[in-house]
Amino acid sequence: MARQTVRILSRYILRQHLPPLGYALAALTFAMLVNQIAKQFGNFVGKGLPWTAIVEVFALSIPFIVAMTLPMAVLVAVLYTFSHLAADNEVTAMKASGISVRRLLAPVIGGATVVALISLFWNDQILPRSNHQLRTLLVDIQRKKPTFQLKEQVINEVVAGQFFLRAARIDPAANTLNDVTIYDLGDPERRRIILADSGRMAYTPGGTDLYLTLIDGEVHEVKRADTEHFNRTFYAVNRIKVAGVSNTFEQTQNDEYRGDREMTICAMQEVVARARQDMDRVRRETLASVTAELRRIGKLHPLTPPPGPADTAAPPPTAYCRFVGAIKRLVAPRAAEAAQTPVRLKRPPVSPRLPPTNLSYVGQQSASPSAYVQRLRAARQRAAIYEVEIQKKLAIAAACLIFALLGMPLAIRFPRGGVGLVIGTSLAVFSVYYVGLIGGEELGDRLIVPPFLAMWTPNLIFLTLSIPLLWTVRRAGSTAHGGDWDELKEQLFGWVGRIRNAKWGMRN
Repeated sequence: MARQTVRILSRYILRQHLPPLGYALAALTFAMLVNQIAKQFGNFVGKGLPWTAIVEVFALSIPFIVAMTLPMAVLVAVLYTFSHLAADNEVTAMKASGISVRRLLAPVIGGATVVALISLFWNDQILPRSNHQLRTLLVDIQRKKPTFQLKEQVINEVVAGQFFLRAARIDPAANTLNDVTIYDLGDPERRRIILADSGRMAYTPGGTDLYLTLIDGEVHEVKRADTEHFNRTFYAVNRIKVAGVSNTFEQTQNDEYRGDREMTICAMQEVVARARQDMDRVRRETLASVTAELRRIGKLHPLTPPPGPADTAAPPPTAYCRFVGAIKRLVAPRAAEAAQTPVRLKRPPVSPRLPPTNLSYVGQQSASPSAYVQRLRAARQRAAIYEVEIQKKLAIAAACLIFALLGMPLAIRFPRGGVGLVIGTSLAVFSVYYVGLIGGEELGDRLIVPPFLAMWTPNLIFLTLSIPLLWTVRRAGSTAHGGDWDELKEQLFGWVGRIRNAKWGMRN
């Protein structure tokens, strides 16, 4: 009978959480999506894009938004549910019946654990795929009518590595330019700098070439074979054709490149392992180089370097990766899995936030100590970027559980806060959490803070706050009555007034 009562109580508490969880997730996701649309919609208007592409951009933004709002929805649901239970004296009745706060917390922890696992699956499997598709789509959109992407007072790359344009004033509606400077590097035999007071832009009927009509300017030209002579030509009107500028929207069908935010945890672990292998190889080469230099100074015969350990083999997968691989083998077709494997192994992903680093062997006699330091730092930073992203996926998933631990004692202790408590506490927690997450990611990427501490510090802070709150509400004699905003303010900031009064009393 007791077990049946416990099961009924657990189901009752979980059912109370489901409606606010769904409402909070939908409302927060919708609010952030509207904010995203308001910020980005102007970048797509006037470019002649199909409406399906614009809808796809915002649809692919939803997985990232959900990854952020899911822990937020858990906190809102727990605060709302238990504040109502406490305000309606249901918590008091349960405690009077011999049901402890720990027993009330058990179904909440179980439900939060399920949501945390869903969040981990979402962040690790769904989010990387949507980020990859979104990045590819945005790159395709940027190729469409690039004049709308030109920025004022900035050197814009119109044709990669060949044609650069800078203008003090750009009117994308009229396609006009003012105070124009063009760097033409397309001809390998010469370099040209074209200056103009103003100009106009137009496309060919096919939309593949760009015509620039420049007015009142001059051309500076230097030939590579004759750098001692400089040609300067003045003109009233100068028409330039820039070939190969596409004005049609073409979606990329297969993009193999993936950045750190477009990869799963298992794929990033492989990159981290290879970066650490590169670090070990750089250390061995540095030691060998220093030893060879010392023996050369001492006029000793050079030693034959011992063969280094083989570092080309892929590291063994972790238990999590083996579990995910087993599920994929059960669900995914074998042919598709076989087709994807060589692609992943053929080109290890490199973070888009760092240029690809050549970590191949450098001769011991030609490499300087600074070169070894740079290579070692590049390998460490490459490993840190991916480790930070791995820890971020895990920390955001764990936040669902930690927010449940924090929200329950707050709601029971201050039940008369009502909706104001839910909204105010949620905004405060979210602000601190995500500011800490963004700042920690930056510090981790720069090798200032270890990746684990960079991403898990906000979680550890709120976990530390939740433990004394849980201890307070579980003590015998604690009650659900009272506890409004004034009492919360007194507990948080009352010590300031007490210190001020103590100092005032000492002066008198």
